[in-house]
Amino acid sequence: MNNFTRITLGDYIETLTDYHANGSYKVLKENVELKDNPDYAIMIRTLNFERPDFKDDLIYLNEKEYNYLRKTKVYPNDILMNKIANPGSVYLMPDLKTPVSLAMNLFLIRFNSELNQQYMYYLMKSNEKYIKQFANGTTTLTITKDAVRGLEFNVPPKEEQDNIAAVLSTIEAKIEKNDKINSDLEKMAELIYKYWFVQFDFPDINGKPYKSSGGKMIYNEKLKREIPVFWEVKELETIATCIMGQSPKGDTYNTERVGTPLINGPADYKNGALFGRTYTTAPTRLCEKDDMVLCIRATIGNLVYSEESFCLGRGVAAVRPNNEIKSELIYFQILQEIERFKMQATGSIIKGITKDDLTKSKCLIPNEKLILQFHKLVKPMFDKQRKNREETLKLIELRDWLLPMLMNGQVSVKY
Repeated sequence: MNNFTRITLGDYIETLTDYHANGSYKVLKENVELKDNPDYAIMIRTLNFERPDFKDDLIYLNEKEYNYLRKTKVYPNDILMNKIANPGSVYLMPDLKTPVSLAMNLFLIRFNSELNQQYMYYLMKSNEKYIKQFANGTTTLTITKDAVRGLEFNVPPKEEQDNIAAVLSTIEAKIEKNDKINSDLEKMAELIYKYWFVQFDFPDINGKPYKSSGGKMIYNEKLKREIPVFWEVKELETIATCIMGQSPKGDTYNTERVGTPLINGPADYKNGALFGRTYTTAPTRLCEKDDMVLCIRATIGNLVYSEESFCLGRGVAAVRPNNEIKSELIYFQILQEIERFKMQATGSIIKGITKDDLTKSKCLIPNEKLILQFHKLVKPMFDKQRKNREETLKLIELRDWLLPMLMNGQVSVKY
């Protein structure tokens, strides 16, 4: 670290702002109305980064509101920091290909040209523990603008910052590419599913779209709609085993990786895969490799395939198809039920779905030949997604291993 210089952030910050820089509570309430349906701009929130998920549970602004909040327009590579609720946590804004505005409870930070913006994100991210020391408050911890300006860090010369940022950005770009491929594969597989099993235009014996070509349909009382003749409606429990989570005793928990990983809910989903932050030495209900794991409490709907055996906590349930070739079909059948699950969720504090909600789900089942045809078509897409997720998790491990050494000068980058 001989070539590192001690700096104070306030000397290099070009922009440090928050939502209320645009006006008082009263004025903002009169001019801004948040929307659940897609509109001109996204208002970015902490929860979008914590999941991480920039597709679901978004809130929106129209163009007039976005421009009214001109002091907090967010651009790719902007650094965002929590003001309250885990104050000091740092995030880097991705490119969402759409206008973005800053929500409440976040700071937006931009540095001048003397510092590399991406490097500063990685530096601050790797020093969150230090940053969080400056949060204060009797009831709710908060970090102030003055505290942010007063933060001190050791930084290498600008050229070295650029090199480090380039290395880490290359890893991030590969992770982003994998995520994009997986998202495209998911959309492609879902499109086939909807075309075949919602619109009923699966290939008939002549290779033509069944319903559009005059295929025979019959009204089904359970679904209150017409379905192809000879298709069946079955409850999920008749074609799959459903295992509801149940937390082990608290004294069996540990974070030293002793025993079996415990999966509890949305916080245990990472980059489209499951990971156990907590372990238990007395696992109760287990999912197996290739089971589908569904989040059933709080944020209902996350559905992923398990890559290994886990202990199921209260926030999740596992679905294990009785026949492998039905796996992808059941996956999409469950996805079709997510909105109903959310509407029927019960609970005074934390809403969730019951065992009956899951096991009594109605599944539309065609003949075995069509199921096998769909399985052969879609399974390679799912396999590719898994391979990409495995690579992504290894890249994340590499990034997290490199990060502290790059930040403290143990490792240098030269081009």
